[in-house]
Amino acid sequence: MLMKSDADMTPDNAAEQEEGVPVSVKIRERLREARQRFHSNDNIAAFIEPGELDKLLEEVTDKMQGVLDSMVIDTESDHNTGDTARRVAKMYLKEVFAGRYVKGPAITEFPNAEHLNELMIVGPITVRSACSHHFCPVIGKIWIGVMPNEHTNVIGLSKYARLAEWVMGRPQIQEEAVVQLADLIQEKTQPDGLAIVMEASHYCMSWRGVKDMDSKMINSVMRGVFLKDATLRREFLSLIPRQSV
Repeated sequence: MLMKSDADMTPDNAAEQEEGVPVSVKIRERLREARQRFHSNDNIAAFIEPGELDKLLEEVTDKMQGVLDSMVIDTESDHNTGDTARRVAKMYLKEVFAGRYVKGPAITEFPNAEHLNELMIVGPITVRSACSHHFCPVIGKIWIGVMPNEHTNVIGLSKYARLAEWVMGRPQIQEEAVVQLADLIQEKTQPDGLAIVMEASHYCMSWRGVKDMDSKMINSVMRGVFLKDATLRREFLSLIPRQSV
């Protein structure tokens, strides 16, 4: 049987062949062609074309329905799970993991006109994420300390929360998430020092596994003068009104 070469393909045939390719495959091919990583905690919005997120929603819905079928759940007669596949797909793509599929929030930056150079702390910011091991929720709080200089860009307080929400809205581990957030804020503001502390409950420990309801994970990232100056670091940590999350 003779196969048509690419040169023999008509525009109509090429369009038909393209139409049958799942949108996830198209996005994945773009990422690979650009040699871009697409791990669970990577943002891939730049490689999703207009309208493709809705097509991806339909694809994930179909795959999620297959999961429910394989779990022997009768979604046709069970009124509680009749639309569960679509609800879960929408939750993943447009809510809890939206940080993978949408571009970062617009951040207005202002010059440090008054040459502010005193410690500033923002928090606690409530954050919601999910572990990339089990897709179980990670719920916690973040505190951000900034030591500006005369060249530091000033951003609104709410923008720190927006950036945190965007970074945390991906499946990941807490240690990497805090580093990603620190890198992003460092890039946006260029301060002399940056400190971030995160305290969170991990449902992969409380909901399954050891089922320990009281354990929390606390980690931090210290940059610049916070790393070099122990006195400043102690001041930041002492000013954080930490409570159980």
